Amino acid sequence: MKLLVLVDNATYIDVDVMGEPGVSIYLEDGDQRILFDMGITDLFLKNAEFFGVDLSGVTQAALSHGHYDHIRGLTAWVRQPYAKTIPLIAHPDCFRARFEGERDIGSPISAQELAKRLPLRLTREPVRMSRHIVYLGEIPRVTDFEEGRLGDDPLPDDTALACETKDGLFLITGCSHSGICNIMERAKEVCREQRIAGVLGGFHLFGRSRQLEKTIEYFETNGIRNLYPCHCVDFEAKAAIHSRIPIHEVASGFSIELD
Repeated sequence: MKLLVLVDNATYIDVDVMGEPGVSIYLEDGDQRILFDMGITDLFLKNAEFFGVDLSGVTQAALSHGHYDHIRGLTAWVRQPYAKTIPLIAHPDCFRARFEGERDIGSPISAQELAKRLPLRLTREPVRMSRHIVYLGEIPRVTDFEEGRLGDDPLPDDTALACETKDGLFLITGCSHSGICNIMERAKEVCREQRIAGVLGGFHLFGRSRQLEKTIEYFETNGIRNLYPCHCVDFEAKAAIHSRIPIHEVASGFSIELD
């Protein structure tokens, strides 16, 4: 399996691509080409072209949840002639209206309109997308230290992908609003695998908190040594994790091969 971060908040000093405060990740598993999230603008298309990735070859797409920084790129995606034949998987709540005060932070397209333009699969259940990659569906809230909500929004649509490797599960998250540890517990259950080989994506951790401390303890208890926090993890949280478990730097253009 191959993974390439098309869009992240950060950029590398020596890589001539841009970033934006969003996420888009491209994966290859055998003959399957998967696009996970689409960022805010058409930047994921531009960065894919820079890295020589032909997104017309994508066989499936999926969305982590319905916030603008992961879903607003749909506006650019549906303009691509090839997108009309590529199935898109998302939770039924992914396209509902969302506001932060008066600011629209939701999808630019309704589920009804999108279904007219491409094959749309709305599901709360897990979906096997390829031989080794599973869309986890709705994440049960099982920990007592992760709120699993943002303000008044319980965000039932927040989900992730699990990649099955020889060393255990490698998880790919969007924002982890549902709780990064809840996501890992769900992945263990769905994939019937207790080992977590690594995690890449947003952990939704900001500053020092009980949630951060308990999350680090969870990483340690589960022997998770390969951590790739990006997007919605601030410096203080990264520093706290790094002081206990060395983390890897992630930015637009980061790539990794998973066995």
